[in-house]
Amino acid sequence: MKKIFVVGNWKCNPVSFKRAKRLFVLLNKGIQKNRKVEVVVCPPFVYLQTYEGKSNFSIGAQNCFWKKKGLFTGEISTSMLKNLKCKYVIIGHSERRKWLKEKDDIINKKIKACLKRGLTPILCIDKISQLKSGLNGIVNKSRVIIAYEPISAIGTGKAFSFSKAKKINLKIKKFLGNRQVILYGGSVNQNNVVGFIKESGFQGVLVGTASLEVKDFTQIINRVKNLI
Repeated sequence: MKKIFVVGNWKCNPVSFKRAKRLFVLLNKGIQKNRKVEVVVCPPFVYLQTYEGKSNFSIGAQNCFWKKKGLFTGEISTSMLKNLKCKYVIIGHSERRKWLKEKDDIINKKIKACLKRGLTPILCIDKISQLKSGLNGIVNKSRVIIAYEPISAIGTGKAFSFSKAKKINLKIKKFLGNRQVILYGGSVNQNNVVGFIKESGFQGVLVGTASLEVKDFTQIINRVKNLI
């Protein structure tokens, strides 16, 4: 079996440095490194250096800017993220598309900036049409991880059925090929994670709410490990 990814997206949480540090420490104690399971934690920018000890997981960011530096108040560049030892960057999450009006051309620029700096972008989509515009001009598309997140399942507790998710997975593979790493996201928990990998054929999951609870997140990770 190929490497399986478990990516935790903390979104705009937690509200304190103390809580973030505690989450990092407890999570690091709760999991063990496994070369076939890549665990990634994506906290808010301000917490990227909260945990500096030996880590059993990789660090990712929730967004980036496409310029290296300059007069861009409030933005964080891929060079800064690389310097903070980030390996992954979530790009085009549906919440950013909705609330911050991110368009496909901007998302495309961010993906290219990540690849240029040696970061792995995780492109979030909720429809197949977003693949063409998001990956426009990218020759080696397999360097981009795709995360399919149906909007109806994000933060609602109503995940897609395994059969419905499988159909989308197959459509993405038909469009991009079998070399592409494709994740499922949207109300992932310890009870359904195995189904999205074994039955729907995804190579991992993007976890939102459950990644903020150490017990829930470690259970998800352990259930994935048991598949190997």
